[in-house]
Amino acid sequence: MKLAKEGKRVAVIEEASQVGGNCTHRGTIPSKALRQAVQQLTENGTRNHVRYPDLLRLAHSVINRQVELRGGFYERNRIDVIHGRAVFVDEHTVRLDHNGSRCYQADAFIIATGSRPYHPADIDFGHPRILDSDTVLDLQDSPRSITVYGAGVIGCEYASIFRNLGIKVNLINNRSQLLSFLDAEIIDALSYHLRQQGVVIRHNEVYEQVIADDHGVTLHLRSNKQIRTDYLLWAQGRAGNSDAMGLETMGIKTDKRGSIVINDSYQSSLAHVYAVGDIVGYPNLASAAYDQGRFAASHLVHGTCEYRLVENIPTGIFTIPEVSSIGKTECELTAEKVPYEVGNSQFSHLARAQIAGKTTGMLKILFHRDSLKILGIHCFGAQASEIIHIGQAIMAQEGTANSLMYFINTTFNYPTMAEAYRVAALNGLNRVQ
Repeated sequence: MKLAKEGKRVAVIEEASQVGGNCTHRGTIPSKALRQAVQQLTENGTRNHVRYPDLLRLAHSVINRQVELRGGFYERNRIDVIHGRAVFVDEHTVRLDHNGSRCYQADAFIIATGSRPYHPADIDFGHPRILDSDTVLDLQDSPRSITVYGAGVIGCEYASIFRNLGIKVNLINNRSQLLSFLDAEIIDALSYHLRQQGVVIRHNEVYEQVIADDHGVTLHLRSNKQIRTDYLLWAQGRAGNSDAMGLETMGIKTDKRGSIVINDSYQSSLAHVYAVGDIVGYPNLASAAYDQGRFAASHLVHGTCEYRLVENIPTGIFTIPEVSSIGKTECELTAEKVPYEVGNSQFSHLARAQIAGKTTGMLKILFHRDSLKILGIHCFGAQASEIIHIGQAIMAQEGTANSLMYFINTTFNYPTMAEAYRVAALNGLNRVQ
């Protein structure tokens, strides 16, 4: 759309029958729709009356609305949408083999083919009881038990979803703690609540073998444990969709996970071929991919782009309760020998949380004890992924020294969840005065 508005003639080539990509059909939208539905069922006490396939139908209704919306964007901006799989024939030509073979030429290309679940070669993902984050959305069964292998963002989210549906869940982590990029206090809170819900978490475990039959899956671990459940959900990383596209014939470089190697302007090793989104790896976020697309389009048209992804990208993890954070953690600040202090606000002390009956959670502000500059914000609980953006806006302002005082000297609506910032800021300031 950015290129179309700049006067370029643009076509989108989409392999699937509908637009929207993995974000809409296999990733963010369906998993978050599932999570929202499960949370409402849990709060209403009606989860025992709903089957997993029923929730999938709800997710598909959201997907269909998103597809219609995105299709409308293309139509209004006069962008051609061509369905089929594209393969590069040469540096300026792609061939589509869909209802016959046809070639298209262009001055420039932007590759945004995304990523897919990583599949180890020794696991039979063709077996109906071995799932990944794509095929779990096709499951037409309500299992009694499931093992989630991989305790990253996707693994933790689905463990939370399944457990809150009353399904027995084993969460297998090959590291020593969950989501080690988060603040330690937030990790502890998430681990505690997952266990309180009934998730069995096993740390420092690595698979040896996966054996599936008609009735279930047995996960053999190197520790000699054997875990038997109805299904296995493999959630151990993703790989870029860069294979079988003819990139190697043009000398476009990819890394070991299939991500296209780019420079700061999102150009591949061929200057007129750009890449954005999950196909380039970190940060692997739909929100960042939107920005990357606009930045690449600006560079393509103008030869330069003054904008870059913001330094502090918020993390949103849609477990139940949800987690969101931005900036430094306590461990990072300690390692960097930064003299910081902490301000805390417990949701149980907020009138709005008490009214809504959502008192589980907290907001934590890390700030420089001398300049009062905010260095990190970490939130756990209801609306965490929304609340974090208030802090993000203040951290992004120029000259953010003394930024903690904004929350102390600003009048907030009362009662609101946003008031957590004022409470946390006052709590922190009391520690340095």
